[in-house]
Amino acid sequence: MKVNPLTYAEVSRPMYVLEEARLRENLRLISEVSKEADVEIILAFKAYALWRTFPIFREYIKATTASSLFEARLGFEEFGAPTHTFSPGYTDYEIDGIARCSSHLVFNSLTQFERYHNRVKQQNNRLSIGLRVNPEYSEVETLIYNPCAPGTRFGISSDSLPETLPEDVDGFHVHCHCESGSDVFERTLAHIEEKFSTWFPQLKWINFGGGHLMTRKDYDVPRLIGVLRDFRKRYPWLKVILEPGSAFAWQTGPLVAQVVDIVENHGIKTAILNVSFTCHMPDCLEMPYHPVVRNATLVDEEGNAKGENVYRLGANSCLSGDWMGSWSFDHALQIGENIVFEDMLHYTTVKTNMFNGISHPSIALLHQDNHLELLREYTYEDYRERMD
Repeated sequence: MKVNPLTYAEVSRPMYVLEEARLRENLRLISEVSKEADVEIILAFKAYALWRTFPIFREYIKATTASSLFEARLGFEEFGAPTHTFSPGYTDYEIDGIARCSSHLVFNSLTQFERYHNRVKQQNNRLSIGLRVNPEYSEVETLIYNPCAPGTRFGISSDSLPETLPEDVDGFHVHCHCESGSDVFERTLAHIEEKFSTWFPQLKWINFGGGHLMTRKDYDVPRLIGVLRDFRKRYPWLKVILEPGSAFAWQTGPLVAQVVDIVENHGIKTAILNVSFTCHMPDCLEMPYHPVVRNATLVDEEGNAKGENVYRLGANSCLSGDWMGSWSFDHALQIGENIVFEDMLHYTTVKTNMFNGISHPSIALLHQDNHLELLREYTYEDYRERMD
């Protein structure tokens, strides 16, 4: 089926649509940064894991990063390469499988390192071991996404590291960004060096984690390249790794939904949709943030605005708070018409759930010739088997 990506009028059921042209644009930029800065940039599954699209990714990158056994298997079996793996807590019943699927394995604490470092090497003698460190500095304002907040469970502080690292520690992993700019990385890097450069001569690599949103339009890419080049000049023996997730899938496609009813209460009109914010766009409630709706303007975040063509956007779940704001349209909404939520590929498809047994949106790939390929449809059996 050929579709018009401006309207998606041909789509009549809920659907996430990944647009190949936009994805390749992001991949080309990321590949250029990797080459210009002489660093490795890999895909973080926690933001994007649509494995049917991995053949496209393999044209531009060589590796992925995982945070669990299932993600590690996805990278090893579907992407076709061992993963860079970090977890805040490995378990006896999964650690062996993780080690076999990984090229790099990062421990969150010295106690986890002591418990498992010999065991993982027995499973995979090519494994490179690292430690996650905490620079105790982050400019992430939303607390739920700040890995360096006081009391955090992530990473080892500099005052807890031994002067001489264990012999089989090859690298440090540092993550303290969330959709951040290169200026934030530059300031954060100063803190990382101040806290941890003493140990750099003992290392082979350093991973600066994710949150580097280099594909955002206002991101200063030359500044990022410059900062990374300067770091490489200071520490030429260190291989540098970045593992963004959002940057790969940023603005690569929408969630297309439909209006199924319009209700009114106390003068407030709500367009009931066949998708759910809590099920299909969970970050909207968790972050929280208001998504961009094509051809509509947000006029009231609290959802109390009234007007001729002003509507709350309400979901089809039984959760009372499953709605978003008040939106102004240039026409009266009609039952059956499409509502297009922009930028719904990263941190959505990986976080969706089947609360209420609501029909789950399909996933499709819009090829560069506007041919729509259906990658996945969800059925009652998917819901039933999760409840077994």
